[in-house]
Amino acid sequence: MTDDPARRWYLAQIKPNAFQIAERNLRRQGFAVFAPTLAQTVRRMGRTIAEQRPLFPGYLFVGFAPETAPWRAINGTYGVSRLVSFSAAVPAEVPLAIVSGLIARCDDAARLLPPKVFAPGTEVQLIGGPFADFVATVEAMAPDRRVWVLLECMGQTARVAVPVEGLRAR
Repeated sequence: MTDDPARRWYLAQIKPNAFQIAERNLRRQGFAVFAPTLAQTVRRMGRTIAEQRPLFPGYLFVGFAPETAPWRAINGTYGVSRLVSFSAAVPAEVPLAIVSGLIARCDDAARLLPPKVFAPGTEVQLIGGPFADFVATVEAMAPDRRVWVLLECMGQTARVAVPVEGLRAR
């Protein structure tokens, strides 16, 4: 996604409930689009469901070469509210290090991957299962990508094994 050396990244503000529309229309116009998502557990009607939610709700990254691309058309794209800018003349460029760092942390479908390892003593938040949104302390990492955490529940400390994908650094 960062293969074009002339490409720079900018931030587009999206209209409410128009994320897929804006993404589809920007891609049709030939712009590179990057919208990282994060797995979150939500409760609906008493059930726990894992969903992919935008990491930056209401925004997505748009990549183009400002010298050659018709970037002013982005502000008129259906689903896009505007390109973020601090002056009327040019949009604000997002530093390449930020975007390339995010791209490196995501898989091919732009899903944010969990950190590779957690150090003992690190506070983490559980993002899935019956203990979603609970805060725990990492005790150890097992070789099979399981993390042993200490979870405080009803005045007791419990030692629980959790897959690394089910944790988020706090």
